[in-house]
Amino acid sequence: MPRRAGRPSKPVLSRDVIARAALGLIDEVGAQGFSLALLARRLGVRPSSFYNHVAGRDDILAAVRELVSDSIDATMFAELPWDEAVVRWAYGYRAAFAPHPPLIPLLATTPVTGAVRTLRMYDQVAAGLERGGWPAGTVIPVLVALESFILGSALDVVAPPDMFDSGPLDAEAPTFAASVRARDAAAAARGCSPADLAFEVGLRAMTAGLRRTLGELRA
Repeated sequence: MPRRAGRPSKPVLSRDVIARAALGLIDEVGAQGFSLALLARRLGVRPSSFYNHVAGRDDILAAVRELVSDSIDATMFAELPWDEAVVRWAYGYRAAFAPHPPLIPLLATTPVTGAVRTLRMYDQVAAGLERGGWPAGTVIPVLVALESFILGSALDVVAPPDMFDSGPLDAEAPTFAASVRARDAAAAARGCSPADLAFEVGLRAMTAGLRRTLGELRA
């Protein structure tokens, strides 16, 4: 009997379809609420259907990691001095993860195994740092230190705007309260958000510190 034309009654699954649905679900319910059973209901399939396309939960998270990190450009590490490349890479990394705050703690505790495209991105960073003179044993510590700062900054993007507002307790911490107001004024003068200002200051300090550290290692 010939197959009837029209839309299939169930979505056609693929690794990419599963990853996109998982990312949307994590954004919606958070890391704690995410489960394969809930993802299967979202896609209108049985959980067993996933195993035709992925190896399990960790493989789904690897696919999600790839999906998000695909937008992180690391090609500049082959073209620019390592410190200039780090700055450009950091901005792209933060922009990729800032829209998905619930994903950050989930991936921070999930091995990168299986995320082939993400590993290739990391390899570009590692190769650029080595070309810049970083000893092999320091490349991953540098990368992890940068990544920790970047992901924390990505969370700061979605932090409440009154995060540091001491309200009626200003008198209990007058220097802090005045510093918050000065921060807000500085950000407004720059035409950026307080989170953007903090990221810029922090990234500048990190790259300056890393340049100094590399100089000490070479000495």
